[in-house]
Amino acid sequence: MAGWAPLHELVREEIQQRSEEGCDVQGFAAELDEAGRDGARLMQVYERLMALPIRSDYAYEEPSELADIRRLRPDGPRRLAASHSEEVWRNKFYGAWLGRCVGCALGKPIENWHFMKGSFGNPGWRNVQLWFEGADAWPIRGYTPEVSRAEQEVGISVNQTHSLRERIRSMETDDDIRYTVLGLIMLEKHGLDFDSWDIGKLWHSLLSYRQVCTAETQAYLNFAQLTPHTSGQRLDDWPSRQEWVRTYLNPYREWIGAQIRADGFAYGAAGQPELAADLAWRDASFSHVKNGIYGEMFVAAMIAAAFVETDPERIVAIGLSEIPSSCRLAEDVARAVAIAKETRDQVELVDRIWEAFKHYHPVHTNNNAALVAAALVFGRGDFELAVTTAVLGGWDTDCNGATVGSIIGAMLGATALPASWTEPLHDTLHAEVTGFHPIAISACAERSYQVFRKLAETR
Repeated sequence: MAGWAPLHELVREEIQQRSEEGCDVQGFAAELDEAGRDGARLMQVYERLMALPIRSDYAYEEPSELADIRRLRPDGPRRLAASHSEEVWRNKFYGAWLGRCVGCALGKPIENWHFMKGSFGNPGWRNVQLWFEGADAWPIRGYTPEVSRAEQEVGISVNQTHSLRERIRSMETDDDIRYTVLGLIMLEKHGLDFDSWDIGKLWHSLLSYRQVCTAETQAYLNFAQLTPHTSGQRLDDWPSRQEWVRTYLNPYREWIGAQIRADGFAYGAAGQPELAADLAWRDASFSHVKNGIYGEMFVAAMIAAAFVETDPERIVAIGLSEIPSSCRLAEDVARAVAIAKETRDQVELVDRIWEAFKHYHPVHTNNNAALVAAALVFGRGDFELAVTTAVLGGWDTDCNGATVGSIIGAMLGATALPASWTEPLHDTLHAEVTGFHPIAISACAERSYQVFRKLAETR
């Protein structure tokens, strides 16, 4: 059963996905056209796609299981020594939560196709620039303006959300924040004793179907078909069923959905990139495979490292040390870092990153992770510069702003973040999750800190 997208769209996306995974998909586009909207014929095309072998000359080795991932990862610190006082730790946790909210709120109004995919002959990043220029708010030094001359002059528009400059009073509900809350809840409830089955049960207990999209939609739906609501018992054969849950009619399994779910887990593993990547793997493997999993592991390791490490380039390197060096994501991030290191102009940077990775879907893991890495390195520890670069780059604007904000916020701590960005949030978060709607952002940070302390005692 297809989710929000019709079957023919899922099969069309699957052709692209199988191609990126290293399969020869020649002729399948024509077969898709011939099948039209005939469900039986579309499923025949789909089943043949899923049976394709990976080409023998494929340049990458990309496993989805943790032991295999670790076998292919480069050397890394795994755990960082820290001697922070309680005050410093708490400041960093609050900085991480605040930074994530700031970046998400900046990018949320421009999370539409004008800025993610581009329009009117412009790449997405250029439309972001035009919007701020048309509001006399360039370069970006504050939240997204509600009105811009670019609407009449170019035809672009922003989402009418509560995160607009003229409206912002808190962090409004968003999936990029909701999953952070779920990660916190999972660690509070289970500590280190959870796996992908528990992720599925948590989603079904706290998220409605309308709150999930792309890979999460398909995994949520598949899990529902596998586990009727009358049964709360773990399936004995869950490991074998898991592959079906995360892949069946799920061409989005390497998209950004898992990458945005890292933070709540990573906060609990502050200073421990290996543990953070482990927890991220457990979460991501419910709905994603390969680079979709690596994206969450990469981000989780960077966040955990940022609580101790102060060099953004080193933070990115630590993130890479927890994923296979033989994967597309590692190659793409390395390329993005090289671009960032040789570029000194923000607009030139996002232009070069866009051109290098525009072959991916706007919400794929790899291009967005590459932009995140480039923004971190280019920002050189400057919160505003790093976050605005991530959002200016287009693609999944709120996701990338939130991830970069989380990392730099953990690195700098709340007291070092610009008040012009944090004060409009009024320390308030709405997550559309029971008990977190509304809640003080500082309360979330304190709960993450307490989870971190509790987990540290068990290791």
